[in-house]
Amino acid sequence: MPPDAVEVGRVLGAWGVKGGIKVKAFAADPQALFSTKRWYIQPPELARPHAVGSPSLPTLLRVVQAREQGDAVVATVQELEDRDAAEALKGARVYVPRTSFPTPDSGEYYWVDLIGLQVVNRAGVPLGDVVGLIETGPHCVLRIQPADPQAAECLVPFVDAYVDAVDLPGRCITVDWEADYAA
Repeated sequence: MPPDAVEVGRVLGAWGVKGGIKVKAFAADPQALFSTKRWYIQPPELARPHAVGSPSLPTLLRVVQAREQGDAVVATVQELEDRDAAEALKGARVYVPRTSFPTPDSGEYYWVDLIGLQVVNRAGVPLGDVVGLIETGPHCVLRIQPADPQAAECLVPFVDAYVDAVDLPGRCITVDWEADYAA
C-alpha cells in the first residue's frame, strides 16, 4: 500500500461472469478511480475470516478496463478470473495513491486535502481544524472541531461568500466567520 493511499470506494460485488467487479465510488465524479491502473484493496472493517484452504484476497488489482455504469464503476482486473473470485471482494475497500489523482482546477479541492487544515477567521482567531465535510447538494460544508474537545463542532459553508482563502502548503483556511456564531 502506498504511503499516500486514499480510500476512494467500496466493492459492491461481482459484475458479469468473467471476474469483473462493481465499485461504489465515494466521489460524485470517480476520476480518481480512472487516474490509475493500480487499485489497492483492503478487506472490509468487519471482514469474515476465510475458510481454511480458501485463497486470500489480493491486495493489488491491476485494472484492465474501468468505466462508469449508472451510479457505480465496473472494472475488469487481471487478478480475478471468475465471478466467485470477484464476489469474494464484496465490501473490500479500494484505495489509490493521492499522487495519481487528476490535478483539480483552480479553486477546486479534494476533500482529503482539506481535512486536517486549521481554520482561522479574518481576525486571525483560530476556529479549529477541519475534521470532515458534509455534502448538502448545492454545496459542501466544512466540519470544524475547535481545539477544546468539549466545544461544539462548527459548520461553515464551503462557498466563496464565507471562504476567503485556502492555503494548502500553509495548511490553513481563512473564513469570514466569527468564533461565537452558532453551529
